[in-house]
Amino acid sequence: MGCNYNPPVDPVAVETFFKNPEQSMYRLSPNGKYLSFLKPYKGYLNVYVKCVNDSLVTQVTAYTDRSVRTANWVGNDKLIYLKEKDSLDNYPAFLVNKDGTQNIAIQTSPNTKVNIVDQELRNQEHILIALNERDETFFDVYKLNINTGKKELLVKNPGNIVLWFTDNDGEVNLAIGSDGVNETLYFRNNESEKFKPVISNNFKSTLKPLGFTKDKNHIYALSNLSRDKLALVEFDCATGKEIKVIYENKDADILEVVNSKTKGNLAYLTYEIDKREIHFLDANYQSIYNDIHKILPNDEVIIVDKDASEHHFIVKTYTDKSPGVYYLYAVKDKSLTKLADVNSAINPDNMCAMKAVSYKARDGQIIHGYLTLPIGKDEKNLPCIVMPHQGPSARNVWGYTPEVQYLANKGYAVFQMNYRGSTGYGKNFQNAGFKQWGKKVQEDIYDGVKWLINQDLINPKKIGVFGYGFGGYSALNQVVYYPQLYKCAASYSGYINLFTYLKGFPAYYKPYKLMLNEMIGDPEKDIDYLKSSSPIFQVDKIKTPILIAQGGKDSKVNVTETNQFVKELRKKQIAVNYILNENETQLFKNPENKFTFYRQLGDFLDKQINPDK
Repeated sequence: MGCNYNPPVDPVAVETFFKNPEQSMYRLSPNGKYLSFLKPYKGYLNVYVKCVNDSLVTQVTAYTDRSVRTANWVGNDKLIYLKEKDSLDNYPAFLVNKDGTQNIAIQTSPNTKVNIVDQELRNQEHILIALNERDETFFDVYKLNINTGKKELLVKNPGNIVLWFTDNDGEVNLAIGSDGVNETLYFRNNESEKFKPVISNNFKSTLKPLGFTKDKNHIYALSNLSRDKLALVEFDCATGKEIKVIYENKDADILEVVNSKTKGNLAYLTYEIDKREIHFLDANYQSIYNDIHKILPNDEVIIVDKDASEHHFIVKTYTDKSPGVYYLYAVKDKSLTKLADVNSAINPDNMCAMKAVSYKARDGQIIHGYLTLPIGKDEKNLPCIVMPHQGPSARNVWGYTPEVQYLANKGYAVFQMNYRGSTGYGKNFQNAGFKQWGKKVQEDIYDGVKWLINQDLINPKKIGVFGYGFGGYSALNQVVYYPQLYKCAASYSGYINLFTYLKGFPAYYKPYKLMLNEMIGDPEKDIDYLKSSSPIFQVDKIKTPILIAQGGKDSKVNVTETNQFVKELRKKQIAVNYILNENETQLFKNPENKFTFYRQLGDFLDKQINPDK
C-alpha cells in the first residue's frame, strides 16, 4: 500500500462524526433568486430559505418530532417537502410558501406514499405526483394544485405500472410496467391515446428511461439489453429499437446522466470503478467544471441543482477526508461563493485516506473495494473492522463516510468490498449475487479478509465485522460461517430472518414479489437455503460476542424475533450487547440515539478486539 508515516491524531468525539449536517439538500428556485436548504432545529432537520443576494434567512418549518427528508421548489414561491417516514412507512407530504406561511398537508389516506412525477410547475398552479391511495399496491398519477393542496386523478393505473414519466411538454406519455419478473415499456403519442407496449425484458436486464429527446418518439435511456454494462443510448419508442449508443464504458455501468433543459441536450454522465469519473457531452458544462477545479483542484465536484436559465449552479465538493462544502457558482463572472460546510467540525488533516483495492475471490472473480488505514500506524498487522455494505443492490464508493472515519480514528483499518451482487460493475456481476446472500456473497467477504491477512496488512487475531441492513445481516452470517476468523460482530438493523424480510415489504412492492423470490429465494421452494442463510436459525453456530442495534418500528425485522434471537444467544452464554430503540425505524434518526449507538459500538469493538488499547 505504501507508507507515508504521520503522527497519530487525537480521538475525535462521536458527536463530531454523527451529528446532523449543518446545512444540506440545497436547492435553487427556478428564477435563481432563492435558496432552500435543510438545517437542524432542536436536533431535527427543517426547511430554511435564503435570498441569493442577501444574508436574510427564513425558517420555514420547525418540527421537533421527525426530520424533513427532502424539500424541492415548485415554482418560485412555494416548496413541496416530505418528512421522514412514520411507523407505517409513510412519508407525510406538505406544500408551503417560501416565507413559511400556508403550510398545507397533502391529504392522503393511511398507508399512502407520495412520489413526485414532475415538479415543474404547469399553468402556474399544478405539478404531477403519484399516489397509491386508490390501491396500496400501485400508484396513480394526480395533478396537485400547489395553492390549495387539492389533487385530481389524471392517469389511472391499470394495475401493472410501477413508474410514470412525462415528456418535454409535461404529459404522462411513458411508463414502465411489471408482472413481477418481466418489465414492459409503454408509450403513447399524446394523452388522448391508450398506452401501447413497446418492448419487454426480464428484470435481470435493464432499460431505464431518462427523458425524451427533441424528437417526441425518442428517449434517452440506460440500457444493458444487448450488453453487460449499462450504456447511454437513444431509443425509439415508436419502433422499439435502439437508435444509437451515445456512450458506454467496457468496465463500468453508467451511474448518472445530467441533462441541460435550456439547451435540450445531455450535459454529462458519470461512472465509477475506483473513483467517480465524468464524461462530458456538453462543452459549457465541461468549462464550468474546469473553472471550479482551478479553484478547488483536489476536490470532487457534484452539480446539485441549477436555476431554469442555467445561470447559477449549486455545487457540492468532497474528498475521502472531507464531508464537503456547498457553493453557489455564477456562470457570468465564474464566481464560486461558499454557502456552508456539511460538517465544519471535521478536520480533513485528521482524517484517513481511502484507497481503492481489488482481489480475487476463490473462483477467480475480481472483487473491488476500499481500504482505509489509520493515521500514525505502520501499514501492517493492524486491527481491522470489515464493513459489508447495505443493499446488496448498492455499492461502496470513494468518498467521505462517517462510520469509516470514526473507526479509523479509533485505530482500525476499515475494509469495504463490493461483493458480487453489488451495482456498477455490469449485470453479470450483479446477477451473480442472486440467491447467493448466504453463499457466494459471504465467500467474497471472507476471501477479501483472507487476502488482507496474506498481505500482512491486518492482524488475524484482531478482526471484527460491522454493518447496517444487509451489511448487518452479513456481519452475523460471517460469524455463523467463519467463527474462527472474527473476534466479534456488530449488526445495525441487520436482517436475521429472510422469511420475515420477504414479508416486510410495503404493499406497493407486490408487483416485484416474483422478482424478489428469484433474487433472494422463494419462501415456498427454497426453504432449506433461506433457513441456512438466516442467522436466527443458526444460533448454535455463533461463538463470538455480538452487538445488535435495532429500531422497534423497522418493517424489515420482527422485533419479537430479534428479542428471541438475543435470548437464545444469551442462553448459550454468548455475550450480547442489545440496543433496542422502540420508536426508531431502520435507521436511527434521533440524534441522541445515534450518538449512544455509535459510542457503544466503539466501546464494544475496543473491548473485544483491542482490550489493551
